Amino acid sequence: MSRSFAILAALCINVFVVCTAEYLISGLLPQVGAALDVSVGAAGQAVTVYALGVVIGGPLVAAATARLPRKALALGLMLLFAAGSALCAWAPSFPVLLAGRGVSSLSHAAFLALALVTATRAVPAERAGTAIAAVASGLTVATLLGVPLGALLGESAGWRVPFLALTVLSLAGTALLAAVLPRQAAQPVSLREELRVVTRRPVLAVIATTAVGLAGVATVFTYIAPLLTQVTGFAAPVVSGLLLAYGAGSFAGNLAAGRLTNRSLSATVRGVFGGLGGLLVLFPFAIVWKPTAVAAVLILGLLGTATIAPLQGLILRHAGAAPTLAVAANVGAFNLGAAAGSVIGGAIVTAGALRWTGLAGAVLTVLGLALSYWAVPRTRNGSGQEAGARLAVPAP
Repeated sequence: MSRSFAILAALCINVFVVCTAEYLISGLLPQVGAALDVSVGAAGQAVTVYALGVVIGGPLVAAATARLPRKALALGLMLLFAAGSALCAWAPSFPVLLAGRGVSSLSHAAFLALALVTATRAVPAERAGTAIAAVASGLTVATLLGVPLGALLGESAGWRVPFLALTVLSLAGTALLAAVLPRQAAQPVSLREELRVVTRRPVLAVIATTAVGLAGVATVFTYIAPLLTQVTGFAAPVVSGLLLAYGAGSFAGNLAAGRLTNRSLSATVRGVFGGLGGLLVLFPFAIVWKPTAVAAVLILGLLGTATIAPLQGLILRHAGAAPTLAVAANVGAFNLGAAAGSVIGGAIVTAGALRWTGLAGAVLTVLGLALSYWAVPRTRNGSGQEAGARLAVPAP
């Protein structure tokens, strides 16, 4: 097994653990509420606290640790995550549970940013897109398997056990990182340089593209289960099977996008957003007939996560030698987009227009497509190659 493969595998496993934590509690809210004497609605604030920690706290942690040695930082962030998970498992009261969720969330965006940057530096520049997709597949597997299995474990053994399992897994993941990551010196760039990079127009354009484009997907996907039951007429067990198929499609789409990103960043971004926009326009009409509804869900799975590799690749290309804070901000933008899409979709559902969430999602996705032209202008360099077509990541 090559050293680069071992590094990518270790990073992917740890990303899986960290990303499983984000929505794990969603399937445990009734148990948490009953055990800690709060309503299910109040218990849902544990999701909100984590999301805020990722969006706000993640970039702050990345900025504060910009000059630390990379390997030591990776280990420290995973130990911080383990401490937060252990606090959740022990929590004698709801405020303590919220504190544990907050502690865990602080490592989320910073670790994902570090993992993505480390992955691209572990492989040749022409394979950077594949490396990003390989590490990001930990996120898709967490959605596909981690969250449902955690919920099942919580139902059978109690809600604290999944958090205990996360603690054990994060400690094992830390040990794996300690064994395979090379010793790396401190970042050669200053916090001022990281801040200067993250405020560049192209970097801000990519972050905006991420937040707006992902909001379009979340507007539909957050309410995909009621769409399939109430509009299409599928039974609940069939919907569960379709969601598993969606997750498998997400995994495949992410890896395929990584390969395409190696060839052309801009074409991949625009192709994916263009495909999503077209799909979401058709979604309200496809969802009323079972065969087309199945096809729409599968295509949404393929395209929904295919944005990860090219968007993170764009951030790395524009950030140059100071990418950590910019990537952390973009990770936060993914979460912000998901939250915004959930709110927009919720308003449409409340208005009694569940079937038409796809049109709102299409508007947001097309806006993301438009923003992508700001992020990567269609210009050509002297050699005739499209500017920004390939991803090149500076050596550490």
